[in-house]
Amino acid sequence: MTITLHQLRRTAEARLREAGVDTPDLDARLLVEHALGVTRHDLFTRANDPVPEPDAARVLALIERRAAREPVGRILGHREFWTIDLALNPDTLEPRPDTETLVEAVLKALPDRTAPLRLLDLGTGTGCILLALLAELPNASGLGVDLSPGAVAAATENAARNGLAERARFQTGNWGAWLDERFAVIVSNPPYIPSADIAALDPEVREHDPLRALDGGADGLDAYRIIAAQTPGLLQPGGLAGLEVGQGQAADVAGLLVAAGLEPAGVFRDLGGVDRCVLGWKRS
Repeated sequence: MTITLHQLRRTAEARLREAGVDTPDLDARLLVEHALGVTRHDLFTRANDPVPEPDAARVLALIERRAAREPVGRILGHREFWTIDLALNPDTLEPRPDTETLVEAVLKALPDRTAPLRLLDLGTGTGCILLALLAELPNASGLGVDLSPGAVAAATENAARNGLAERARFQTGNWGAWLDERFAVIVSNPPYIPSADIAALDPEVREHDPLRALDGGADGLDAYRIIAAQTPGLLQPGGLAGLEVGQGQAADVAGLLVAAGLEPAGVFRDLGGVDRCVLGWKRS
């Protein structure tokens, strides 16, 4: 039986809705476009075109992966973030829109976006934060550090993918240990989920993001304690630190930065109204 493009899309949407996916219409559209190599415009102008059976089967196979709660970004192999496009691999956390709050807050705090700043991204993952900042800071350069060689490989690929390879370098490391350079800006989105809460996370996160990028220890603050202790020695005088935080953690993380000798520079909310980012300055 022949199925049209419109019918295939509606079938895909219905299957995802039945599976309890939060955004069945959007996810179905993205997967149909990917599997068939069509555009959003094509979905309307070619709605009544028949879809060959092998092509329809390819679409429905991807839909079943999403119905099993594999994230769309994992299925596609890439994810848009800020103004850049990022390849994913099993060693990287899939970037979230909430993390754009940190990028925006850091950019607003910088007095001169044309300055030749040096940036450090601790636990860089895909490189999303560092690369998004470099895309907005034309004379800046940066270093991303991650414990995972697979994440370093992904971030290196993403720098080249977005035309930023000449200004971004990535290396394996344990947070800021053994670094002897001083930076104008330090950013991080470290693991912050309390260990006991991991099992209750959505399957898209629990089953597909690397545990090392999620588990923040008993209270979710293990990584922040390390980063806060290292940051004063890695920042230039007058330098800025920006950390993404989990829900309800902003005050604790701000306190860790202050205890380490930094001055508070604000707490910033994401689009959902959650305190998502903490900034601190090193005294000049």
